[in-house]
Amino acid sequence: MLKPVSRRSFIKASAATAAAVSLTSFDMHSWMASASADEKAAISKIPTTCNGCSSQCGMIAYTKNGRLWKLEGHPDHPRSKGTLCARGHGYATLIYSKERLEQPMKRMENGKYEPISWEQAFKEIGDKLKEIIKEHGPESVALVQDPRPTGNVYATRFIKALGSPNYYTHHVACNNSRDTGFNHTIGGVPSADIANSSYIMFIGRSYGDGIRPSSMSALAQAKENGAKVIIVDPRKNNTSPFADQWLPIRPGTDLALVLAMAHILIEKDLYDAGFIEDHATGFEEFKKEVKQYTPEWAEKVTGIDAQTIKTIATDMAQLKPKAVIEQSWRGAFGCNYKNSTETGRAVALFNAMLGNIQQEGGYIFGASAGLGDLDPDQFPAPQEPDAVKDGEEDFPLAPRGRGVANIVPLRAKEGKMKAAFYHHSNAALGYGNPEYYKEALNEMDLVVTIDVQMSETALLSHYVLPEPSYMERDDAVDGVGGGTAAVVLRQKAVDRVHPNTKPADEIFTELAKASGVGEYFTFTLEDYNKAAVEPLGITMDELREKGSIPLEDKKAEIGTVPEFNTPSGKVEFASQTFEDAGFNAVPTWIPPLVEPKNGSYRLTTGKQAIHSHTQTANIPMLMQITKDYDLERLWMNRQEAKKKGIQDSDLVEVSSDSASSTVKVKLTDRLHPETVYIPSHYGITSKYLTTAKGVGFSYMEHVPFHFQPMSGCSMIHEVIVDVRKVDA
Repeated sequence: MLKPVSRRSFIKASAATAAAVSLTSFDMHSWMASASADEKAAISKIPTTCNGCSSQCGMIAYTKNGRLWKLEGHPDHPRSKGTLCARGHGYATLIYSKERLEQPMKRMENGKYEPISWEQAFKEIGDKLKEIIKEHGPESVALVQDPRPTGNVYATRFIKALGSPNYYTHHVACNNSRDTGFNHTIGGVPSADIANSSYIMFIGRSYGDGIRPSSMSALAQAKENGAKVIIVDPRKNNTSPFADQWLPIRPGTDLALVLAMAHILIEKDLYDAGFIEDHATGFEEFKKEVKQYTPEWAEKVTGIDAQTIKTIATDMAQLKPKAVIEQSWRGAFGCNYKNSTETGRAVALFNAMLGNIQQEGGYIFGASAGLGDLDPDQFPAPQEPDAVKDGEEDFPLAPRGRGVANIVPLRAKEGKMKAAFYHHSNAALGYGNPEYYKEALNEMDLVVTIDVQMSETALLSHYVLPEPSYMERDDAVDGVGGGTAAVVLRQKAVDRVHPNTKPADEIFTELAKASGVGEYFTFTLEDYNKAAVEPLGITMDELREKGSIPLEDKKAEIGTVPEFNTPSGKVEFASQTFEDAGFNAVPTWIPPLVEPKNGSYRLTTGKQAIHSHTQTANIPMLMQITKDYDLERLWMNRQEAKKKGIQDSDLVEVSSDSASSTVKVKLTDRLHPETVYIPSHYGITSKYLTTAKGVGFSYMEHVPFHFQPMSGCSMIHEVIVDVRKVDA
């Protein structure tokens, strides 16, 4: 569209146009006048939020002639601060995708999907659900989602109204292990005050790949202030331009590194003794345990030389409390290894030893927005279900609000879970082994997917219910915690392109009515939103106008150490909760579940800055970037490839006990020789997503269906593969 047009080409094109319109009753002059008017049409400005990833940054949408015209980052949103990443710009084009779901679909006996009316969909789903609950009880029903504001309100209320406790989130393949470690150690997951830190260590976390604009801005500010940045990662990731040092650690051994660093702080008496005395318990037990984890021991485990470990630990201690191991997200220990929960505990405790909690440049527990809720007298809420959430007894340490989502297919194969709802979730490709999910969901009596496109999970469902894209709908008011809390609102920027789609609030309300629990859904989205902002002293009109409002009276208290949300109210270096669950009270060394040997490799994965999970893969402009730069390739260490006769861009076969995949290879010196790396956004198999289908492969194909013992996570890096060149 930006290609310059010569005068001759313009005349030629105009003549062709004139010839075409002369065959109809179309008025060329009226058309040109209309086009001119469209060009001069007014531009509307709508503050809203993105949905390109879980960060849900604030953005300003500009529309013209009823269509999306351009986007900007919202300056007042704490995560965007006036900037949007590539995903934010690209994913908005989902509005106009030709491969969106446009109407409810039902899987027929022949396996094909046919469109049905909303009335039929709601009635059949409701009738089947009542039948299942009557025969098997409400605990045989589950709901899984990647939470978004409206889903947090309506989906959770719906499953509770049915009498089922079985609500789950995507965190089983994200950060449940990290959060399990942090929650039972320091009572929650704070954020690192990167901008004000003097020494920052990232373990498997890459701001340059999992982009949140405010995070990149904070890191840039820290570097301008002279901060030292260390990246611990088997892969030299895209945050490396900010780094002073890259430590190419053996994958799965981050726990050993942190334990050895803790050893140095204790051996040299460099920890914050005052903080430990006033705010910690169980430290003497921890000291006894880490005495054995010397830097020399850790060198043999991690491949990082002992002197480097000593130097980093000492330097961080000298700069405390403005030194921090960043809390990560999925990173290296969100859900990847058998020892990920223990790594989370060790990271939280190392920061506590620096005394950096609630200190500038350290860990900050942010302020919360403190949203209101519906009046229970006017809109009665369903009672808490009597049954225990499935999976809690198996994994008592896992975050209870999120649960362990992969318990659903496990119970389905056991014949205990009969119905499941998946909202904004492609669990069948992203949470666990796809073949296992396929077998399990096919065992269920009712599977319903609510989504905007025909995902792999949708293709395993009996009914598929279409939502409009996030740019075409209003959402529930949301609160964003942080140094200064904020209240934000996603509101529609354009009218629905496909009028036969429905937003989640309408879908769950109608499902509730059809299932016999409609008495809990007599409120509207507007009712909820008014209640949410009422305690904040603002109106919905103000929020609609601004989109994102910082709450200046809700700020984190820097310099004041809080009471920790643990049983003791303190940092727990030794945890009775862990011991009661059958694990060690203090963090100990746990090796990875599997190890590569005899020319095999650990398969690892991670993010790219242009994609989120699998949801963005079918966006043409984002996938074009992938294709232009061959971003779907398998990374392999150059020297390892040479041993196998593999050259750059060769087609290789990646084989594990679970699957075999072919892909082109990218040779690099930026990767530990014991691992190969594949980006996590590819391997789409749905025939309805033609832009993405057949590009790259999904690492989940190779991951066995298993559970991390403490958190129930997917352990997605616990898989060994062989790599060989495919003969021409």
